[in-house]
Amino acid sequence: MKYDAIIIGGGLGGLTAGSKLAKEGKKVMLVEQHIVPGGCATTFKRGNYTMDVGLHETEGLDENDTKTKIFNDLKVFDNVEFLRVPEFYRFINGRVDIAVPDDYRKAEAEFIRNFPAEEKGIRKFMSVVTGIRKEVGKMPRETWKILLQIPIFPLLYPNIARYSNKSMGEFVDSIVKDEDLKLSLVANFGYYHDNPYTLSMLYFSVAQGGYYLGGGHYINGGSQKLSDYLAGFIKENGGEVVLGHLATKILIENKRAVGIEYVKTVGGKETKKAYAEVIIANAAVPNVANELLPTEEAEVLKKEIKEMKIACSLLSIYLFFKKPAKEFGCKHYSNFIFSSKIKSMKEFNYDMDYKERGFVFVDYSQIDSQLAPEKGVGAICTVDYLENWVNLSDDEYKAKKEEAACDFIERLNELFPGIKDGIDFYEVGTPKTIMRYTLNPLGTPYGFAQIPSQSGMKRMKHKSPIKNLYFASAWTMPGGGFTGAILSGYFCVEEILRK
Repeated sequence: MKYDAIIIGGGLGGLTAGSKLAKEGKKVMLVEQHIVPGGCATTFKRGNYTMDVGLHETEGLDENDTKTKIFNDLKVFDNVEFLRVPEFYRFINGRVDIAVPDDYRKAEAEFIRNFPAEEKGIRKFMSVVTGIRKEVGKMPRETWKILLQIPIFPLLYPNIARYSNKSMGEFVDSIVKDEDLKLSLVANFGYYHDNPYTLSMLYFSVAQGGYYLGGGHYINGGSQKLSDYLAGFIKENGGEVVLGHLATKILIENKRAVGIEYVKTVGGKETKKAYAEVIIANAAVPNVANELLPTEEAEVLKKEIKEMKIACSLLSIYLFFKKPAKEFGCKHYSNFIFSSKIKSMKEFNYDMDYKERGFVFVDYSQIDSQLAPEKGVGAICTVDYLENWVNLSDDEYKAKKEEAACDFIERLNELFPGIKDGIDFYEVGTPKTIMRYTLNPLGTPYGFAQIPSQSGMKRMKHKSPIKNLYFASAWTMPGGGFTGAILSGYFCVEEILRK
């Protein structure tokens, strides 16, 4: 059977692309190697507990958020419930303890209350961060290439024009002197990247501004609810979702992508083929180049991505509590905990020992998440790297996971005495875990790193150099995270439909 589009991969980018195409009457086949759709937007069960693999919260959902328009188009809001998170985050480092509201006016006032001598810099920070997000929201995607070339672009989009080539760290250093304020303002930068001085100011502001303008939201019941809904939407609109099957080759004829070969992920021997007018790779772009394309086309794509840097990975410790964590004194949903030894933004890095490395503790019991209604679940998460977890024996790997878990849990117990004894059990997910389930190189959930040279309009486009082959994932514009993947899938389809 021939399709209008075949989608390789069932992460949020592929699911969004497939949903939009199916809604527009196109015949779609989506092939996903895992037994459930969603990629990083999945949950897993342990007894009566449900744990979210990756979602802590997603930003925005206000009227100027493009996700809102996408979700309305795909009827997501009618079928998936989003819960507003109580505040943006709490930041603690031994010298500062501040709960940051998710409204930029209230957050601005709270930062000024704690750092009155830095009022001018704080107001500048909020103005630029929310200003960039507003400008990106109103920029028409169909004409952005033209807009960039016209002389009045800096007048229409002054913040984008001024800060698109700057790093977040460079900007913050230019407006603020107090190092604890700097750390407080950017406490959650690990959501986006591993280094404030190479993190794109443009990307940081679009995401951070979304929290300040629309708040943070969690999907009631876990991110699997959204993934399952989108997979069901594809099927309800005449498409096919083939789970537990791995795409092994993109078929090329006359220099055009025309189809795929695929097999069962487990125990598969028979190679199947399917053909389509368009192939959309929700798979990692380096994997497409290294594993799926014939030699000639692979070399073309490899040349295009040769200099691109891949983002960091994550270490997650999933905590299953005997009772809600809030009963141990935790009062906030997202708690960013930095070592008191880190005195400046320039000193902060994610290569530090686990006893000193910054991390976030997310307490899902602060909202009605429905993950473990009568007990509680939470997650400790920090930036990490695959290189720290390779070349280990099975016993060494298990021992290192146990060491990491114990170090972070002890630090959490210092902040919330007794919480350690309230843990029923825990599991550790490493960069190797992410790589195993997503197949992403280096175990990154973010795709290419959000550095200024790979961010915004400079990020990899949806149209590949191979005719009829497109990309829709965190690896392409606009980038990583739940929002980036959703927008990438939708923008990719808009481009295809225009042609």
